Amino acid sequence: MTGLKWMIAAGVSAALMAGTALADARTEAYVEKNANRVLDTLNDPELDAEARTENFSEYMNEFTDLKAVSNFVIGRYAKQFSQAELERYREAFREYALAVYENELDQYRGESVEVQGSVDRSPRDSIVNTRIPRADGRAMDVRWRVLDRGDEYQVVDVALNIDGNLIWLAIEQRAQFLSLLDRTNGSVDALIDKIEDMTRSLEADKRAGTAGSPVSSEAVGNQG
Repeated sequence: MTGLKWMIAAGVSAALMAGTALADARTEAYVEKNANRVLDTLNDPELDAEARTENFSEYMNEFTDLKAVSNFVIGRYAKQFSQAELERYREAFREYALAVYENELDQYRGESVEVQGSVDRSPRDSIVNTRIPRADGRAMDVRWRVLDRGDEYQVVDVALNIDGNLIWLAIEQRAQFLSLLDRTNGSVDALIDKIEDMTRSLEADKRAGTAGSPVSSEAVGNQG
């Protein structure tokens, strides 16, 4: 996969390589279980729209490290914002990120996430490749970047194959947000206003039944 860096040193022991293989299996199982759990929430016929979004958000908060993602997408500004500014920004980003994920996955109700394999960036950093088919024959290829933190796994980025282009959401958001911050001399208020505007747009599209892809169709590289 383009851009992925195999971090395998010369002379690595057979025991270490065996441990990495086991990490692959565990990471794949983690993604399969939790991604399907999230998708099942969107499939639950007993939930109304508000409850569906609430449950979806709860599961995604557990499944993904939104704090790490929110820091990544603003780069150096994460150290320049005050703690109060960071907290305001992170809350706005959380609402936006969850709306993006729900918007994309909601198109695949009634289906399940199928693991297609994985690639290790390091023993604790993997990309899990999955596919979500649809009854109409269309399918979405989704890649999940997962970190093994020792006591838990968490997703730190998601890539969607949109119109033949692989879009890593956190990287796409980073490009957009850093451009805005550079133009506004690092204004957290301008960033939050932009994020809240994008969230409102996604929510309006969902209510109108016209939700589409919130990210650019331009291909971007891989994080790292």
